[in-house]
Amino acid sequence: MRLALAGTGRIGTAHAEILRDLPDVTSVVVADIDPDRAKAAAAELGVEFAPGIDDLFAAAPDGLVVTTATDAHPELIIRSVETGIPVFCEKPVAADVAGTLAVIERTAGSGVEVQIGFQRRFDDGYAAARTAVSAGALGRLHTIRATTLDPAPPPAEYIPRSGGLFRDCSVHDFDIIRWVTGREVAEVYALGTNRGAAFFAEAGDVDTAAAVLTLDDDTIALVSATRYNGAGYDVRMELLGANDSIAVGLSDRTPLSSAEPGVAAPQGPAYPNFMDRFHAAYVRELTTFTDVVAGRRPSPCTPADALEAFYVAEACELSRREHRPVTLAEVR
Repeated sequence: MRLALAGTGRIGTAHAEILRDLPDVTSVVVADIDPDRAKAAAAELGVEFAPGIDDLFAAAPDGLVVTTATDAHPELIIRSVETGIPVFCEKPVAADVAGTLAVIERTAGSGVEVQIGFQRRFDDGYAAARTAVSAGALGRLHTIRATTLDPAPPPAEYIPRSGGLFRDCSVHDFDIIRWVTGREVAEVYALGTNRGAAFFAEAGDVDTAAAVLTLDDDTIALVSATRYNGAGYDVRMELLGANDSIAVGLSDRTPLSSAEPGVAAPQGPAYPNFMDRFHAAYVRELTTFTDVVAGRRPSPCTPADALEAFYVAEACELSRREHRPVTLAEVR
C-alpha cells in the first residue's frame, strides 16, 4: 500500500521511518508546511517528497498519517475522510472539546476509519495489565497509580500551544487508565505547581501536577506528571487489587533507586524520552494502522475514545484552576 505522511518534525520523521519498513507498505510520500524540512526528511529516509499538502493528496495514497501541529489536525482528518482515505492522527484530535466534537460530527457515519495515536495501548506491559484486570487476576481493584515524568521541559515556545500539562501529557495516563480498566472517570480533583522555568506560569500552565480520579466503580486513580524528572523518562502504572498487585514500566531501566541499604540500583540506562521508551509500541500501532487501511480491522482508537480522555483532562484543568472537585458531567 502507498501511505502519505503530513508533518516531518521529530515524531513525523520517526513515523515515516517506521512506515517505510513495514511489510505491507510499498511507498511513503511526505509533506510539511516547511517544504525544505520535508525534502530533507525524504532524502534522509529514502522516501518520496511532496511539495505541499495538496500534492500529498494528489499522490492518491491508500492511507494518511498526520503528525503536524495540533491546529492542522481537524482539517486534515476531515479532508482525508471526505476524500475516502483512512487516516491515522497523533493525539489530540483538536485543540479543544468543541473542535473534537466538530471532527466527530463531520466524520461520523462516513465508513472511513480514523485512528488516533495513543501508543501506550500497543505496549506489551499495558496490554498484559489489561488482560490481568479483565481476567480478574488482581481481584477488586482499589488503587491505581499512574505517572508520566519527563526528564526535561520541552522548548519554551511549545508550551503556549501545548494545551497544558493535563491535555498534553497526562491525557496519555487518562486514556490508558480507561483502556486497562474498562471503566470511566466520574470525578477528579487536581492541582499543579510551578517551581521551574517562568515560561510555564507565563503561559498559564504548570510544570508539575497531580490528580485524584474517582472511577465509576469507586476505584481511586492517582495521576502525577512533571517536566522535571532529572533521573530520566519515567512512565509507570501500578494496579493494586484485593488479591494481587502489578506494575507496568518497572524494569532495570526505571530511573528510580531504592534508599534501602544493600538494594542494587537499576542497571539502566534510563530511557531518554518517550520515543525510545515506546518505540516498539509505535511500530505495533502503525502496523495496526496498515491493517485498518487494508480493511482487516476497525480503528482500535477512535476520535470518540480520544474525546473521553480529553474530557478528563478538561475536568482536571478546571479543577486545578478553581481548586475544587469536578465531575465529568460538568465538562461534557
